Amino acid sequence: MAGLWEVFVRPRRGLAHAHAGSIHGADAEIALRNARDVYTRRGEGVSIWVVPSEAVVASSPDEADEFFDPAGDKVYRHPTFYEVPDGVQL
Repeated sequence: MAGLWEVFVRPRRGLAHAHAGSIHGADAEIALRNARDVYTRRGEGVSIWVVPSEAVVASSPDEADEFFDPAGDKVYRHPTFYEVPDGVQL
């Protein structure tokens, strides 16, 4: 039975893999070959990752306020906490 896989492609111009879409494949090797044929047929990438769709875990945009709220009380993470030395360009 074929499974759904998420495809991430690393373009030549950058170092980060970006989500390119989804592909079906019976196993990881077939999914990788299918992803190559669909998403890099014109040489758009130098590296491909395939991840089973059920392995992807994401936060919900509807719960963004509650999910990201804990970072709000950590003032040391905000640039206003630090003093910028004279001569440093921002």
